[in-house]
Amino acid sequence: MRILFLSDNFPPETNAPATRLYEHAVEWVRAGDEVTVITCAPNFPEGKVFPGYRNRWYSVENVDGIRVVRVKTFITANEGFVKRTLDYVSFMLAGAAAAVFQKRPDVVVATSPQFFAAVGGWLVSVLRRRPFVFELRDLWPASIVAVGALDQSRAVRVLERLELFLYGRARRIVAVTESFRKDLIRRGVPEGKIDVVRNGVDLERFQSAEPDQSLAQELDLEGKFVVGYVGTHGMAHALEKVIDAAELLRNRDDIAFLFVGSGAAKGQVDGLIRDKQLTNVRSLPRQAKERVPAISALCDTAVIPLRDSPVFESVIPSKLFECMAMGTPVVMALPEGEATGLVREYGVGVCVPPEDPEALAAAVQDLADSPDRRIGFRDGGLAAAPVFARVRQAQRMRGSLDAAVDRI
Repeated sequence: MRILFLSDNFPPETNAPATRLYEHAVEWVRAGDEVTVITCAPNFPEGKVFPGYRNRWYSVENVDGIRVVRVKTFITANEGFVKRTLDYVSFMLAGAAAAVFQKRPDVVVATSPQFFAAVGGWLVSVLRRRPFVFELRDLWPASIVAVGALDQSRAVRVLERLELFLYGRARRIVAVTESFRKDLIRRGVPEGKIDVVRNGVDLERFQSAEPDQSLAQELDLEGKFVVGYVGTHGMAHALEKVIDAAELLRNRDDIAFLFVGSGAAKGQVDGLIRDKQLTNVRSLPRQAKERVPAISALCDTAVIPLRDSPVFESVIPSKLFECMAMGTPVVMALPEGEATGLVREYGVGVCVPPEDPEALAAAVQDLADSPDRRIGFRDGGLAAAPVFARVRQAQRMRGSLDAAVDRI
C-alpha cells in the first residue's frame, strides 16, 4: 500500500505524535508498504529549528525507509493561540501543496491534535480522489479551552464545526482512546467507521534497566528516590502543582524531583524552582531521543499529571506505556477516566486527584517508604507492556487503512 501521511510533528522531535507516527511508519515499511510523510522542519516545542535542519520551502530525506518531505512553515514556540494558529495554517497550506505533487497514494492520513493538518489531508484526498483517514489524538478545540488557551467564543464554535466536518468527511477515524470513540458516537459520528488504536511503546527501546550510576552522579541523584517527569512541559500538565508537592517534601533529603523536557510551561517550572529555592528539584532541557531511556531509568517513580478538567477524563498520556515497559511505578494525577482505569486494571501505580499537591506528596512519600509495593507495580507494568507493544498497535492501525481502501 502507498500511504501518504500529513503531520506537523516528526523525529527528531520527541513528542508523542512524532514518536507514534515514526514507529508506526517503520513497521509499515518493514511490511512492504511505501510511506511518505509530509511534515515541517523539526522545531517543537521551543519553536526553534533543530541543528542540522533549515526551514526550507521543500526538502526530501529518507528516514529508515520512510520518505520524509519537509516544507516551509511559520515557526513559533508552543505558546500563544494566534501565533500557533498561524503555524498550523501555514503547514496546512504548504503541506497540502507538497502532497499534491507526490506519487498518487492509496490512502491519505492526517493527524491531530490540531485540525488544520487534517484539513490539509482532506483537501489532498479530494484532489487525488483517495480515501481520507483521520487519526484523532485529541478532542480539539475542547482541550485548548480546558487549559485556558482560548475562551468559549465564536472562534471555538467555528472550530467545532470544522471538527464535525472532518469527522463526516473521513472514510475512517482512528481514535487513540475508547473515550474519544464514545464522544464521537454521542455527537452523531457513525460507530462503524471509528477504530480505537491506543498509543503504545517500542519494547526494544524502553525496557527495564539498572540506573546509570555515572549519570546519577552527574545529576546529583546518587542515593535518592527519584520522582521523574519526562516530557513536554505544556499548559495542560499543571506542573506548578508538582513543584508544590516537591516543596512539601523538601525536608526529605532522600527524595528528589527530576523535570526533563521543554514547552510552554518550562519557564514557569524553572522560575518556581528558583523562587522557592528548592534544592530537591533538578531541571533539564529537552533531551535527544537516544538519551531518554537512560534518564528515565533513573526514576524510581514517574509523575503523570494533567489539569482538573472533564476533557482530560478521556485521554491516556503516552508516557504511561513507556513507564510500563521500564517497570517504573506511576503516580497518576488525572481526573478519573480511562487512564486511571488502566493504572488500576494493570496494577502499575497509584492515582491521586489532579492538581492536589498534598495528595501527590503523600503518594510519593508512601512509595519511597514502600519498596515491596514498588516491586508489585514494577511487575504489573512489565507484564502489561506487551499488550501495548508498538508493533501490535501499528498492525491494528494498518488494518484501519486497509478498511478505508477496501471501501473505494
